[in-house]
Amino acid sequence: MAPVKVTKICCIGAGYVGGPTCAVIALKCPDITVTIVDLNKARVDAWNSEDFDLPIYEPGLEDVVRQCRGRNLFFSTDVDKGILEADLIFVSVNTPTKKSGVGAGFAADLNYVELATRRIAAVATSSKIVVEKSTVPCRTAESMRTILEANSKPGCRFDILSNPEFLAEGTAITDLFSPDRVLIGSLQTKEGKDACQSLTAVYGHWVPTERILNVGLWSSELSKLAANAMLAQRISSINALSAICEATGANIDEVANAVGKDSRVGSKFLRASVGFGGSCFQKDILNLVYLSESLHLPEVAAYWRQVVEMNEYQKRRFSKRVVDTLFNTITGKKIAVLGFAFKADTGDTRESAAITLIKNFQAERALVTIYDPQVLHTQIWSDLMEASPGVPLETIKRQVSIANSALEACRDAEAIVIATEWKEFRTIDWADVYTRMTKPAFVFDGRLLVDAEKLREIGFKVTVIGRGERL
Repeated sequence: MAPVKVTKICCIGAGYVGGPTCAVIALKCPDITVTIVDLNKARVDAWNSEDFDLPIYEPGLEDVVRQCRGRNLFFSTDVDKGILEADLIFVSVNTPTKKSGVGAGFAADLNYVELATRRIAAVATSSKIVVEKSTVPCRTAESMRTILEANSKPGCRFDILSNPEFLAEGTAITDLFSPDRVLIGSLQTKEGKDACQSLTAVYGHWVPTERILNVGLWSSELSKLAANAMLAQRISSINALSAICEATGANIDEVANAVGKDSRVGSKFLRASVGFGGSCFQKDILNLVYLSESLHLPEVAAYWRQVVEMNEYQKRRFSKRVVDTLFNTITGKKIAVLGFAFKADTGDTRESAAITLIKNFQAERALVTIYDPQVLHTQIWSDLMEASPGVPLETIKRQVSIANSALEACRDAEAIVIATEWKEFRTIDWADVYTRMTKPAFVFDGRLLVDAEKLREIGFKVTVIGRGERL
């Protein structure tokens, strides 16, 4: 049997991965009809909105959707119809870290993956290629295959592939247009390899053949966790060095530049910050920790756990430095937090360092004003409530407010904390900001964003992460 020519794709899940990925597939493959389905009607309505007020902010995404929507790209809540008509189905649902039960705090919650898999088995009346796109633990595909085979109708065959995403939020569309690699894992059987070739042909519309890697199913699943764990490890390593820099008077920028010039190391992911965030890094490392413990490899688990512990330490350390610098108390003092997204050029707040900083400032009874150019106010309130379970929103609002501009956030503040590296924070009229603040006016740069010397000339007391004060 020859590989299936894919003409219809269904993606279950219209989130940060499924939405942009399948929108780009539709753009690059005009001969393929792509339908993205989701049970969340509000999310689907946003994807279909007349003014293209999409539920995800990602540079370049709106332009892609404008070109394809209604032509060969469709968004729907009719999951069953999408499954029935598709040759190939991406499963791109959320896999958050479990909050209770076995593996709580470490293992991935695969409930949505299982529900999607069972729905495919219940609805499909013809053979399908099922692709796990969500970040999942190693050997999840085995569970999916077991469910599909146990519930399939006569004459229905399901081939499982692993096709992990390696997108960086903020550059996802660029990453999709020109990926470093596309990884496709399959069982090393004739049928598995044929299914792999079918998906390879889809990506082959625009990705050079040498960048499409065909590997074993389990290697593909583990590669995603490994890639994120090693990137996060670099961030935690440079952040650990930033603490030493502050204590010795060294400059982390200079250290990182010197280290990065070594071709064996390279310069990427060597920028110190208040800590990494996002949906993947922490979740994937904790997943790797849980996998290691399950395989009775405690030393391996401890090694990877330390990457996350260093990240949490960096956030605590930065919060403490704010308190120490502000004469050992921030009770009743107004702190302006600039940025709430976990990084610039995205509206994603998952595991954002800003959430931890603000919670720490709340514990010190500070008055916090937040400004972020992309994150919805409702999302900020939701995240702060989740960070302080059991605390009513009304109570949180006594200490926390949200501003509509950076200048508004900084008015009458005693300190500014830069938590996200938005470009607009570089170009603020800092002299104007200074006139609006309580004196002495402090700036704490957690993203190595501002020109500290220029701010000092204006009159600010500036503290930059990873830079010691010694000469």
